[in-house]
Amino acid sequence: MDLTPWLHRPFLDDTFPLPTRVPFTARMAAQNGVTRRDLAALVAAGLLRHPIRNCYVSAELPDDIATRCACLRLVVPPDAIVVERHAGWLLGADMLLLPNEHLHARPVTMDLPLGRGRLRNKLVDGGQRSLLPRDVTEIHGLRVTTPLRTALDLGRQRWPEPAITALDALHRLGAFTVEELVQEVDRFKGMRWVTTLRTVAPHTDGRSQSGGESVIRWRWMQLPVPAPVPQVEVRSGARHAFVDVGNADLRAGVEYDGEEWHCRPTDREHDALRRHWLDRDEDWVIEPLVCADVYGPRQRVEDAIFSVVTEAVRRTRGRSA
Repeated sequence: MDLTPWLHRPFLDDTFPLPTRVPFTARMAAQNGVTRRDLAALVAAGLLRHPIRNCYVSAELPDDIATRCACLRLVVPPDAIVVERHAGWLLGADMLLLPNEHLHARPVTMDLPLGRGRLRNKLVDGGQRSLLPRDVTEIHGLRVTTPLRTALDLGRQRWPEPAITALDALHRLGAFTVEELVQEVDRFKGMRWVTTLRTVAPHTDGRSQSGGESVIRWRWMQLPVPAPVPQVEVRSGARHAFVDVGNADLRAGVEYDGEEWHCRPTDREHDALRRHWLDRDEDWVIEPLVCADVYGPRQRVEDAIFSVVTEAVRRTRGRSA
């Protein structure tokens, strides 16, 4: 094939005899008159990527999880199963991805049934897993663990905070109840970190809108103060708001200002106005936290909780005096 029409262009266009918006295999290329030598030349020219054996993709497509899954769908064995964080992402729980992972993809977690060995390629973090038929569903041609099974896997982590974050995210999909989740825990008796799953599962609540909110709520529950609720509804005349994590009886709340939804000046102005009328009209005590306040060595979640609860109790006593 004469590649000259494409070699001097920045990207392959619709005149190319193969799809440019989805991956394709070497066999599909041969059927359309594009030889392996042609493919190698296009890869060398930066017009194609060759992410996995026998699979090619236009260099114009992002190297994200969706593209990687589309590549894997073409070449992995039919019994391969996407599991854990990437299963949750495919199911719709976007917050299970690591920061910026939707842009800079990591290997997809994909297992084979027990006894089948493991997948070995640079797109996959492969292993083996024992699954029941009811643990598996199909999305876009890929076998994926169900929301419930994905929750049971991601709840078995060393630390409770990432576990409750994952459970909240998957519960928000509406595919299982907390009771169903708790009933399944004994299936994993004796397995690693099942104690964490058993501890956090009863507290799963899909009303949490972000990982930061889940972490704040979990830490609040560990303190000797009245328990919190996610997304507390507050109405004041025609105004209506939800406090991320709070206690309505105390009128105390802590909010998580994640970068995605609270970084623009208009977002910050809206937050400030909302918290102003919650304080002035409804006597709520609210403290906002950002990522560094919740995660890492300078976290101050507990201090913020004690601060708002103390001030709310003081105000309560003032109202009743």
